[in-house]
Amino acid sequence: MHSGHATPPTVVSVHAGTARGLMVGGRRVLTAIAKFPQSGPVEVKPLGLVGDEQVDLSYHGGLDQAVYAYPSEHLSFWSAQRAIHQPGLFESAVTAGMVGENLSIRGLLETEVYVGDTLHIGHSLALRVTRYREPCGTFNAVMGYPQAAKDMIQRAFTGFYLRVITPGLVQAGDAITLTHGAKSLCIADMARGKWAKHAND
Repeated sequence: MHSGHATPPTVVSVHAGTARGLMVGGRRVLTAIAKFPQSGPVEVKPLGLVGDEQVDLSYHGGLDQAVYAYPSEHLSFWSAQRAIHQPGLFESAVTAGMVGENLSIRGLLETEVYVGDTLHIGHSLALRVTRYREPCGTFNAVMGYPQAAKDMIQRAFTGFYLRVITPGLVQAGDAITLTHGAKSLCIADMARGKWAKHAND
Protein backbone atom coordinates (compact mmCIF):
# COMPACT_ATOMS: atom_id res chain seq x y z
CA MET A 1 0.00 0.00 0.00
CA HIS A 2 1.48 3.31 -1.04
CA SER A 3 0.89 6.71 0.49
CA GLY A 4 -0.84 8.23 -2.53
CA HIS A 5 2.19 9.94 -4.02
CA ALA A 6 2.60 10.16 -7.80
CA THR A 7 5.74 8.08 -7.51
CA PRO A 8 6.14 5.19 -5.07
CA PRO A 9 8.16 5.72 -1.89
CA THR A 10 11.84 5.18 -2.55
CA VAL A 11 15.17 4.75 -0.78
CA VAL A 12 17.19 7.75 -2.00
CA SER A 13 20.47 6.71 -0.37
CA VAL A 14 21.86 4.36 2.26
CA HIS A 15 24.22 5.59 5.00
CA ALA A 16 26.44 4.14 7.70
CA GLY A 17 29.05 5.63 10.00
CA THR A 18 31.46 4.85 12.79
CA ALA A 19 32.08 6.75 15.98
CA ARG A 20 34.50 9.66 16.02
CA GLY A 21 35.36 12.49 18.37
CA LEU A 22 33.79 15.90 17.70
CA MET A 23 33.71 19.15 19.64
CA VAL A 24 30.21 19.74 20.99
CA GLY A 25 29.53 22.70 23.30
CA GLY A 26 33.20 23.14 24.09
CA ARG A 27 33.85 19.52 24.95
CA ARG A 28 34.94 16.53 22.91
CA VAL A 29 32.32 13.84 22.57
CA LEU A 30 32.21 10.50 20.80
CA THR A 31 29.41 10.40 18.23
CA ALA A 32 28.39 8.49 15.12
CA ILE A 33 25.80 11.02 13.96
CA ALA A 34 27.65 11.58 10.67
CA LYS A 35 26.66 8.82 8.26
CA PHE A 36 28.24 8.38 4.84
CA PRO A 37 26.74 7.06 1.59
CA GLN A 38 27.15 3.36 0.93
CA SER A 39 27.41 2.06 -2.62
CA GLY A 40 25.76 -1.17 -3.69
CA PRO A 41 23.65 -3.44 -1.52
CA VAL A 42 24.14 -3.14 2.25
CA GLU A 43 23.24 -5.99 4.56
CA VAL A 44 20.74 -5.21 7.32
CA LYS A 45 20.84 -7.46 10.39
CA PRO A 46 18.66 -7.37 13.54
CA LEU A 47 20.85 -4.67 15.14
CA GLY A 48 21.12 -2.53 12.01
CA LEU A 49 23.25 -1.98 8.93
CA VAL A 50 26.54 -3.80 8.64
CA GLY A 51 29.31 -1.23 9.17
CA ASP A 52 27.16 1.20 11.16
CA GLU A 53 27.71 2.20 14.78
CA GLN A 54 25.69 3.96 17.47
CA VAL A 55 27.27 5.50 20.56
CA ASP A 56 24.56 6.64 22.97
CA LEU A 57 22.30 3.60 23.14
CA SER A 58 19.78 5.47 25.30
CA TYR A 59 18.86 7.46 22.17
CA HIS A 60 19.89 5.17 19.32
CA GLY A 61 20.38 1.51 18.55
CA GLY A 62 19.00 -1.70 20.00
CA LEU A 63 16.40 -3.92 18.37
CA ASP A 64 13.65 -1.27 18.33
CA GLN A 65 15.93 1.48 16.96
CA ALA A 66 18.09 -0.61 14.67
CA VAL A 67 17.53 1.48 11.52
CA TYR A 68 16.76 5.18 11.23
CA ALA A 69 14.83 6.48 8.21
CA TYR A 70 14.56 10.17 7.41
CA PRO A 71 12.48 11.95 4.73
CA SER A 72 14.77 13.78 2.31
CA GLU A 73 11.99 16.35 1.87
CA HIS A 74 13.08 17.97 5.18
CA LEU A 75 16.71 18.59 4.24
CA SER A 76 15.94 21.93 2.59
CA PHE A 77 14.49 23.19 5.89
CA TRP A 78 17.65 22.30 7.79
CA SER A 79 19.85 23.83 5.10
CA ALA A 80 17.87 27.06 5.41
CA GLN A 81 18.33 27.04 9.19
CA ARG A 82 22.08 26.55 8.85
CA ALA A 83 22.19 29.50 6.46
CA ILE A 84 20.56 31.68 9.15
CA HIS A 85 22.56 30.43 12.13
CA GLN A 86 26.26 29.85 12.62
CA PRO A 87 27.70 26.82 10.85
CA GLY A 88 27.32 23.55 12.71
CA LEU A 89 29.87 20.82 13.13
CA PHE A 90 30.14 20.17 9.41
CA GLU A 91 30.99 23.06 7.10
CA SER A 92 28.53 22.32 4.34
CA ALA A 93 24.87 22.39 3.42
CA VAL A 94 22.72 19.76 5.08
CA THR A 95 22.87 16.64 2.96
CA ALA A 96 21.56 13.12 3.45
CA GLY A 97 23.38 11.36 6.28
CA MET A 98 24.00 14.50 8.35
CA VAL A 99 20.82 14.01 10.39
CA GLY A 100 22.17 10.60 11.38
CA GLU A 101 19.88 8.63 9.10
CA ASN A 102 20.65 5.20 7.72
CA LEU A 103 17.99 5.46 5.04
CA SER A 104 17.28 8.72 3.25
CA ILE A 105 13.82 8.19 1.83
CA ARG A 106 11.39 10.06 -0.41
CA GLY A 107 7.60 9.81 -0.46
CA LEU A 108 6.87 8.80 3.15
CA LEU A 109 6.40 11.59 5.67
CA GLU A 110 5.80 11.37 9.42
CA THR A 111 2.10 12.20 8.89
CA GLU A 112 1.71 9.09 6.72
CA VAL A 113 3.63 6.54 8.75
CA TYR A 114 2.15 4.88 11.84
CA VAL A 115 3.66 2.95 14.73
CA GLY A 116 3.38 -0.71 13.76
CA ASP A 117 3.52 -0.12 10.00
CA THR A 118 5.91 -2.29 7.97
CA LEU A 119 8.26 -1.11 5.24
CA HIS A 120 9.04 -3.77 2.65
CA ILE A 121 12.23 -2.93 0.76
CA GLY A 122 13.89 -4.84 -2.04
CA HIS A 123 13.45 -8.58 -2.28
CA SER A 124 13.25 -9.54 1.38
CA LEU A 125 13.95 -6.72 3.86
CA ALA A 126 11.05 -5.92 6.20
CA LEU A 127 11.26 -3.14 8.81
CA ARG A 128 8.65 -2.31 11.47
CA VAL A 129 8.04 1.31 12.50
CA THR A 130 8.58 1.71 16.26
CA ARG A 131 8.84 5.40 17.19
CA TYR A 132 9.96 8.90 16.25
CA ARG A 133 13.55 10.03 16.69
CA GLU A 134 14.11 12.13 19.81
CA PRO A 135 17.12 14.35 19.09
CA CYS A 136 19.94 14.87 21.55
CA GLY A 137 22.33 17.76 22.12
CA THR A 138 24.66 16.54 19.40
CA PHE A 139 21.96 17.32 16.84
CA ASN A 140 21.90 20.95 18.00
CA ALA A 141 25.66 21.11 17.51
CA VAL A 142 25.47 19.63 14.03
CA MET A 143 22.83 22.14 12.97
CA GLY A 144 24.65 25.03 14.64
CA TYR A 145 21.90 26.44 16.84
CA PRO A 146 20.48 25.46 20.26
CA GLN A 147 16.83 25.23 19.17
CA ALA A 148 17.37 22.63 16.45
CA ALA A 149 16.13 19.72 18.56
CA LYS A 150 13.08 21.76 19.56
CA ASP A 151 12.37 22.54 15.90
CA MET A 152 12.67 18.87 14.97
CA ILE A 153 10.09 17.80 17.56
CA GLN A 154 7.74 20.78 17.19
CA ARG A 155 7.57 20.45 13.40
CA ALA A 156 7.50 16.64 13.57
CA PHE A 157 10.48 16.51 11.19
CA THR A 158 11.81 13.61 13.22
CA GLY A 159 12.01 10.68 10.86
CA PHE A 160 11.36 7.32 12.45
CA TYR A 161 13.09 4.28 13.90
CA LEU A 162 12.62 0.79 12.56
CA ARG A 163 12.89 -2.72 13.95
CA VAL A 164 14.25 -5.38 11.61
CA ILE A 165 11.53 -7.99 11.08
CA THR A 166 13.18 -9.82 8.18
CA PRO A 167 16.89 -9.17 7.56
CA GLY A 168 17.95 -8.47 4.01
CA LEU A 169 19.70 -6.07 1.68
CA VAL A 170 19.02 -2.40 0.90
CA GLN A 171 20.47 -0.05 -1.67
CA ALA A 172 19.78 3.34 -3.20
CA GLY A 173 16.88 3.26 -5.61
CA ASP A 174 14.98 0.47 -3.88
CA ALA A 175 11.21 0.92 -3.89
CA ILE A 176 9.42 0.91 -0.53
CA THR A 177 6.04 -0.72 -0.03
CA LEU A 178 4.25 0.41 3.12
CA THR A 179 1.84 -1.94 4.85
CA HIS A 180 -0.24 -0.32 7.57
CA GLY A 181 -0.77 -1.97 10.93
CA ALA A 182 -3.44 -0.68 13.29
CA LYS A 183 -2.99 2.98 12.18
CA SER A 184 -3.47 4.04 15.79
CA LEU A 185 -0.76 6.71 16.10
CA CYS A 186 1.17 8.37 13.30
CA ILE A 187 4.77 9.39 13.89
CA ALA A 188 3.97 13.11 13.60
CA ASP A 189 1.28 12.89 16.30
CA MET A 190 3.61 10.88 18.51
CA ALA A 191 6.26 13.61 18.25
CA ARG A 192 3.77 16.45 18.70
CA GLY A 193 2.35 14.73 21.76
CA LYS A 194 5.82 14.68 23.24
CA TRP A 195 6.23 18.38 22.44
CA ALA A 196 2.85 19.28 23.98
CA LYS A 197 3.73 17.38 27.16
CA HIS A 198 7.12 19.09 27.33
CA ALA A 199 5.58 22.54 26.74
CA ASN A 200 3.10 22.01 29.57
CA ASP A 201 5.63 20.71 32.09
